[in-house]
Amino acid sequence: MPELPEVEVCRRGLAPELEGALIEAVEIRAPKLRHEIPHALLELLPGCRISAVRRRGKYLLIDCSRAGVEGSLIIHLGMSGNLRFVPRHLPPGKHDHFDLVMAGQILRLADPRRFGVVLWQPGPPAAAEQHPLLATQGLEPLSDAFTVDWIHAAIAKRSGPIKPTLMDSHLVVGIGNIYASESLFRAGISPLRAANRISRTRYARLVPAIRETLSDAIAAGGSSIRDYVHSDGGAGCFQIQAGVYDRAGLPCLRCGGLVRQIRQAGRSTYYCPGCQH
Repeated sequence: MPELPEVEVCRRGLAPELEGALIEAVEIRAPKLRHEIPHALLELLPGCRISAVRRRGKYLLIDCSRAGVEGSLIIHLGMSGNLRFVPRHLPPGKHDHFDLVMAGQILRLADPRRFGVVLWQPGPPAAAEQHPLLATQGLEPLSDAFTVDWIHAAIAKRSGPIKPTLMDSHLVVGIGNIYASESLFRAGISPLRAANRISRTRYARLVPAIRETLSDAIAAGGSSIRDYVHSDGGAGCFQIQAGVYDRAGLPCLRCGGLVRQIRQAGRSTYYCPGCQH
């Protein structure tokens, strides 16, 4: 599933092309993905101009307006979705479910598993974050509010392992499986350690490790593990730089010990027992 870095890379790729563009038409080929795609978009969006492309957690927010209409298109890529620009004459494929048609090109959503989201939140841009899907989202880990004091206090009563805790989107958004493993490796913290048994001093290493891991992933174009591609069709390469992720049985790049793989909350966790305590 695309996580924060992949969605941010997608946002940065879309924004220069979309901001200021006029929507001429909308095409809906699948009445329902994870939720029903509002049929009203066929009438609401044509004639709207796109003012901004934003991100909240793993959601893209496309702010649109015209006389009598103001709102935000809320898009989630689900397990296997991608957004890409295609020529207007290109016919849709089997899994191409939604188009925003503009003067020179189409923004097309493909979603083979149909677990993505295309929804509409009326009102000014700030109203989008009150949508039920977004209102329960946790703190942005790249924001100024994500500090050592905040995370130490927020996790003080959480007794579960730190790795699944970091992946709780109600606490912090967008730290997916790869990035949780990599951040803990960089900080030297075992994924098995109870969240509330980690000292403030060690959280002082973890916070910058999370920021650096996510920033490095964005710079690398994200991680392309299965279906994720950029809006131009390119792939991310952060997984190639990974210190522990998907390296079970291989030597640790730091100490030379063997990287281990375990299961936590139904997901694979990779770590080095020699470096992470």
